[in-house]
Amino acid sequence: MISRDERPVSAVPRGVIALLAAGLALQIAWQSLQPKPVARAVELGTPPTVASLRVASLGEPVALAQLMTLYLQAFDNQPGVSIPFRNLDYGDVAQWLAAILSLDTVGQYPLLMAAQIYTQVPDTARERLMIEFVHAQFLQDPNRRWRWLAHVTIMAKHRLHDDALALRYARDLARLATAAPNWARQMQIFILEDIGELESAKILLGGLLASGEIKDERELHFLTERLEGMKNDEKQTSSTKSGRSQPPALDTPDP
Repeated sequence: MISRDERPVSAVPRGVIALLAAGLALQIAWQSLQPKPVARAVELGTPPTVASLRVASLGEPVALAQLMTLYLQAFDNQPGVSIPFRNLDYGDVAQWLAAILSLDTVGQYPLLMAAQIYTQVPDTARERLMIEFVHAQFLQDPNRRWRWLAHVTIMAKHRLHDDALALRYARDLARLATAAPNWARQMQIFILEDIGELESAKILLGGLLASGEIKDERELHFLTERLEGMKNDEKQTSSTKSGRSQPPALDTPDP
């Protein structure tokens, strides 16, 4: 039933209907010619300053640190696009991790991300940047962050094959991480042994045993045997070298 204010479609002039139909056809044609939307990755960029983050936290810096961690962790998966780690600016990533640690100095997860997540990339430069970041953060709080330096020390030794870097980290562990367990603080001894620096390893291990710091009988027995093994290896090496240095005896004819 049509009210008094309404008119049937047949009452609309044909020119108006034709104009509407043409407009609809043009709109459909225009939309079909437009390129499909392409998802574009947004750059991470540098984080705000720590001072401004503390103001923005409204007295809850740990809560803000957790939100920033979630944002950073999910950043490589943006709507419609997944960003490989190798395409991230690792300088920016390091700044975000440092800012998070500044808000939550007790938190460990940013160090885990640096040591175990962002190092999973086939790019030696990026790996080195992350493990150097871990080392720098260790120096700020050695007794709380020693385990992450121990992790990247092993990584430097066996993945990067950088004995000098691994030894530098291991020495910092022994010197600064006084609350770390013995196995972490003894890493430098075994790295020295592994790279052939037997004399240095023997001196360090002998000093450790003489200090009385080792209380566990099984550990004491193991390290004592290790020291004896080093001494035996050194003797064998010395005898081999001396044997090679002697010229072969010449047979002299009988008079």
